[in-house]
Amino acid sequence: MVNVEGKWALITGASRGVGYQTAIFMARQGCNLILHSRSLEHTRKVLEEARAFGVEAYGVQAELANSEEVTAMLDEIEARGTKVEILFNNAAVQIAYRTDYWRTPVEDFEASFRINFISPVMICNRLIPKMIENGFGRVINTTSGIKNEPEQAGYAASKAALDKFTKDLASRLEGTDVVISLNDPGWCRTDLGGPNAPNDVASVIPGIAVGAFVTDKKSGRFLPAQSFVGMTLEEAVAKAEAMEAVPYTI
Repeated sequence: MVNVEGKWALITGASRGVGYQTAIFMARQGCNLILHSRSLEHTRKVLEEARAFGVEAYGVQAELANSEEVTAMLDEIEARGTKVEILFNNAAVQIAYRTDYWRTPVEDFEASFRINFISPVMICNRLIPKMIENGFGRVINTTSGIKNEPEQAGYAASKAALDKFTKDLASRLEGTDVVISLNDPGWCRTDLGGPNAPNDVASVIPGIAVGAFVTDKKSGRFLPAQSFVGMTLEEAVAKAEAMEAVPYTI
């Protein structure tokens, strides 16, 4: 199991929900944190809580719908000299639930793809080459289990694009110690998931983070967080490594 103590992780959407749970869990393991939100004010609370575990942490801000702000955020991290070794592309937006899905506006797709797909791709393309150069990296891209719901077409399509990007990229990471995985937190009671979701957001631990700890160098796994509920981290890692890693081959 990877020892993340002293390593640096970037978590997008870290101020609440699944991102917040991930941040606190990683801080408990001794991991230093770069915590992203749309506003630095939003990360103040989670920064204080994370630092209480004795780790280093700082906040960055960017509106992920704005590519220039994403670039500026990455420039800031680089200017600070932080070597990002773990990346959780967690932040996402669910635009609307369109009962008249035939009239889904183009804007739903544009906003969904900018935030849920293009910004994670920008972050991956900036950080992963440096991980390869440095000989270590773990990337966890957050996907969704939503299917057969054209009412959420923009959101679902953007996540499908992220799945394809992740799987294709996984095929190019073989032979490195940079591992990219997909993680589905499940339907949780968050601002995005709503109050009627069946799962408490705390149930994502430890499954949401397990991709950061695998050691077999295999990329392309799909890791559903709800499959690891009630496990210790060690048990979760063992289960994850027993799962087949299947990058696209055609």
